Amino acid sequence: MAGRVRVLYTAPVIDRAAIADKPTLFGSRVALVPLGPEHAEDSFAATKEPEGRRLTGTHREFTLDVIQRWCETRAEQTDRIDLAVIDRATGGFVGELALNEIDFDNLSAGYRIALTEGATGRGMGTEATRLVLAYAFERIGLHRVQLEVYDFNPRAIACYRKCGFEIEGTLRDALLWDGQWHDAHVMAAVAPTARRLRDGG
Repeated sequence: MAGRVRVLYTAPVIDRAAIADKPTLFGSRVALVPLGPEHAEDSFAATKEPEGRRLTGTHREFTLDVIQRWCETRAEQTDRIDLAVIDRATGGFVGELALNEIDFDNLSAGYRIALTEGATGRGMGTEATRLVLAYAFERIGLHRVQLEVYDFNPRAIACYRKCGFEIEGTLRDALLWDGQWHDAHVMAAVAPTARRLRDGG
């Protein structure tokens, strides 16, 4: 009588070094580089842009000192990745993004991106998001990346759909802005779907 063969399941593991060692990623339009103190003034200026504040639902006011300290400590974080978005044509700062709230047990993370007002509508956000998703799924080993986007931002929703995100639910009246309530859509990309879109499948 043949003996039984036991198949052991090995759970996938996140590559922690790929989070601790901040990457530099290149596309045709943008470069993503580790966010550092050299980006503090540009990042601070971006927090003052009215449209950027509206799209991100930012009520809080920041000082340059707060932003400086934030940028100075990004490299030492072992549970998130913060990157500056650089326009390859000019070398200028055009925004920042983050993979945050990383869940090492469930192989998931949050995602946020904010571009400066002059950088929107040029394909930079789409390219930056695709670069980050490829790194998240193929290098870090994440399975799911999630974000929230407000209902008054159809351009961002379209961008995220191109990159493999799907709307999974809606947080009703999640933001009070200028006296009006707005919903926030929860969107997520999972590794297989994002790969199929990237490869044209």
